[in-house]
Amino acid sequence: MSLAPFPAPPEPALATGEPDLWCTYAAIRTLAWLGRSDRVVDPGGIADHLAGRRNSDGGYAWTRGMLSDAWATFYCTQAMTDLGVPVPVPERTGDWVRATWSGEAYAMMPGQEPDVWATHYSSRTATGVCGGDVPDRARLLAWLGRLQTPAGGLAWSPAHARRGVADVRACHYGVLAWRALARTAPVAPPWDVPALVDWLRARQAPSGGFRFAADTGIECLWATYRATAALRELGHLPARPSDCAAWTLSLRGGSGAFVRWAGYHVEDVWASFCGVGTLVALGDPPAAELADAVAGRLRALAVPGGYTYREPSLAADALTTAAAILRADPGDPEVPGWRAWLDRCQMPNEGGVMYMPARGAEVRCTLWALAAGALADGAARTRALTWLGGLQNPDGGVGYWEGRGSDMISTAAAVECVALLGAPVGRVLDTARLATFVDSCRRHGPDGTVGHGNVPGTEPTVRAGLQALRVRAALEGPDAAALASLLDRHRVAGGGYANVGNRLPDLLSTYEAVATADRHGCAVDTGRIRVLLRRLAGPGGVAWTPLTPGGGGPLADCLGVLLDRRLDGELARLPVLALS
Repeated sequence: MSLAPFPAPPEPALATGEPDLWCTYAAIRTLAWLGRSDRVVDPGGIADHLAGRRNSDGGYAWTRGMLSDAWATFYCTQAMTDLGVPVPVPERTGDWVRATWSGEAYAMMPGQEPDVWATHYSSRTATGVCGGDVPDRARLLAWLGRLQTPAGGLAWSPAHARRGVADVRACHYGVLAWRALARTAPVAPPWDVPALVDWLRARQAPSGGFRFAADTGIECLWATYRATAALRELGHLPARPSDCAAWTLSLRGGSGAFVRWAGYHVEDVWASFCGVGTLVALGDPPAAELADAVAGRLRALAVPGGYTYREPSLAADALTTAAAILRADPGDPEVPGWRAWLDRCQMPNEGGVMYMPARGAEVRCTLWALAAGALADGAARTRALTWLGGLQNPDGGVGYWEGRGSDMISTAAAVECVALLGAPVGRVLDTARLATFVDSCRRHGPDGTVGHGNVPGTEPTVRAGLQALRVRAALEGPDAAALASLLDRHRVAGGGYANVGNRLPDLLSTYEAVATADRHGCAVDTGRIRVLLRRLAGPGGVAWTPLTPGGGGPLADCLGVLLDRRLDGELARLPVLALS
């Protein structure tokens, strides 16, 4: 099929100049494959930045101040290991990883259902970085074995496998989780290997590249690397390895680095990671000329503390761009260009909006983009609705991205996305299963009251409670009494709302409180919220909490501006936005 409809997004001037965790890991790993680790820019500064993402629980977060998860913990600790830098207090990280063990496999964070993404990350972190083993090898192998679908491929979870949902990425992560165990003590793979190999080989397109699944639109380097690396670990090659190598090399751009697919001109960090990874998996190590070209391109993507995905001056992201649109003055001439850029963050193989172009689509980014007026085209909206329907997990909830375990933040974001796209929730999501997931997050708090946690088994918070109420409102209608009770428990005397208890207010909880009250037709104490906003405002922008030094960046500034406009009557109600 023609790839012309999916060029790179136009280039807005909204780059943050900040490093991205996945970009940083991808650059470091690519240089290691190329034998060019000495080309890493400022490894000491990168190590310090990665260590700064470590939380007190021993896990690591995507960005400072967010909850620990298996994804960030793996990428931070693996990048430090590749740099030859000791991981701080690895036994503490090992304790956090064990806390995500479900009894059979690993979840992204404690209390979630396990998925193959998290199981891969934490199996490798536990056995590699932390130098230990998984809690129960036999049960983990049995869980991995249940990922195999009748067609032979692997799924995100055993429940997905029962539905026949297989994906090249799930195969990759399942196989590498098994390989992590096998490196500790030899053990046979827990699948019908010939059937798995046949399923993976069948994903190779006539061009030589691979697709994620049988119904995926086009072949891309991400799918190709995941497929070839999985096949290599199983002791096999693609059915047509020379075609695969030739197709991969055909995606080199003007600098000599890689683009993700034909017709997309940005030589980004993930394309080089996947292109080099594919050649290594095929047993065709890159020549010196290619290695030097890729290393040179990666050097151009370095920023203080790590790497971003493309030239730093052009490395915009969906959240920052949506925030700029939402806080822009009416008639701002830059808005149409920014919105067009967001439209182009919906790419060929997924209908959601990507945080950064050419990586995976994420539901929070899709929510912010829709709130900012993106995806106005009918075909784009249809694709987004189809993607949202496929995002719902068997437990009824939704995760940040496809196949990731469900959480309340993402579930409420998905429901809001459906509403913004103008569709009935029941047409897109299974509402009975949706309600079941929300109920599974209910639990008693320390004070004996009943609330909701972000994932089943975690302590209640005001934001998770607000998100649950918004989902319930979409299903059954608003419950003003339940909202009033929740807000009363978390109202801070000095102004605003606290996520836990009622002592330390924060911007995000206060924003969600007002947005949810608007949806329920309930009044809020605007005077006390103004007091909090004055405390949060400073020379560096709007802070996330009164105790946070300096501003919180463009997202905090956006929420602060929107709240201020809502209190001044310029907005009838706040757009629903969620982060954590």
